[in-house]
Amino acid sequence: MFVIKRFIIAFILLVLVCGGIVGFNLFRDNAIQQFFATMKPPAATVSTTIVKPTSWTPGVEAIGTVSAVRGVDLTVETAGIVKDILFHANQKVEANAVLLQLDDAAERADLDATKAQAALDQTALTRALELQKRGVGSESTLDTARATASASASQVNRLQAVLDQKLLTAPFGGTVGIPRIDLGQYLSPGTSVVTLQDLETMRADFSIPEQQLPLLKIDQKLRLGIGDGELPFAGTIRGIDPKIDPTSRLVTVRAEVANPEGKLTPGQFVQVRVELPEENNVLTVPQTALTSSLYGDFVFVVRPAKPAAASGAAPAAAKPEEKPATDTAKPAAEAPAAKPEEKPAATPAEPKAEEQKPQLMLAQVFVKPGRRNAGLVEILEGIQPGDEVVTAGQNRLSNGMSVAVDNTIDPTKPANQQATQ
Repeated sequence: MFVIKRFIIAFILLVLVCGGIVGFNLFRDNAIQQFFATMKPPAATVSTTIVKPTSWTPGVEAIGTVSAVRGVDLTVETAGIVKDILFHANQKVEANAVLLQLDDAAERADLDATKAQAALDQTALTRALELQKRGVGSESTLDTARATASASASQVNRLQAVLDQKLLTAPFGGTVGIPRIDLGQYLSPGTSVVTLQDLETMRADFSIPEQQLPLLKIDQKLRLGIGDGELPFAGTIRGIDPKIDPTSRLVTVRAEVANPEGKLTPGQFVQVRVELPEENNVLTVPQTALTSSLYGDFVFVVRPAKPAAASGAAPAAAKPEEKPATDTAKPAAEAPAAKPEEKPAATPAEPKAEEQKPQLMLAQVFVKPGRRNAGLVEILEGIQPGDEVVTAGQNRLSNGMSVAVDNTIDPTKPANQQATQ
């Protein structure tokens, strides 16, 4: 019996210990759960901007390629050995300037011989004409002399043309490139010698979608840039291809732009923007404020929290006011003691109420974006003027989240501009 009692007592103690451990674990888990359920995450700091109607300058943007209005790769027309190179790299030359001389000794000798024969044939023609006037020369002799003289003159002209082909001249004024030949090199017809580009006036070829074709017209102004975000060059549309590419559905457009300082180089990529008439009262937000998802484009709008928290705090603030009403039946001796107690309670509460700022909450609003320009995007539907839209920090935000606004840093401006402000 004694052993059984000891076993029962040990069993009871074991049950109590296990029950205490289980109960403690349940209490701890419940306390942790309640702690995290009532704990509010800290407000996220964001940058915002106020939506307001602005002036909007729409435009057609594209990427183009620059080329010279007059530019060509010069080649030789005849074979020969390079005798003299009369230009150097990046030299500005005038029209008809001699750039290259091929060896022409043989051609000059043939030309001199042909000129001598042509002079002899011309003398024979003159003699035949004189005899014909005297009536002692036959008509056939005169015709033969005339044909021989004409053939000799034609031969002189042909050899002179061959001799001229030994010279390479500039067809127009411009800037020559790097020579692609050397002295003493044998050149065959069609060998490229150097490139000649007139850099004073450039043309830019670019393509636009067929939907934007009605927005363009001849002599319309545009701006060009070389990729740094600025468009310092002004140009004019000179040609619009009347045919749309059936494969890409694009239309080719050509513009001309002055290049007096030579900053544009043939073959260079440029940003092109054709500016359209200005529009007023357009709602825009920075492109950093717009977020795209599978469900659509949306922005985060900062709004004051619902007044539920303020209504719950009203009774707590009213309690100190109820005590004087219930203590009116107390003796007059106790009344002065009650007033000092109310003043310390009221005085610290007033600065706290002034220090508290209205809590801000986020609302995820789906919008319909439109055109884009200069870091801004047009909003067609979804927001109204006066809405405060988040411009930075959207990746860590969610709908209904509390936030704190800090606009000391503007993400729409470069860091160096903000440092100077």
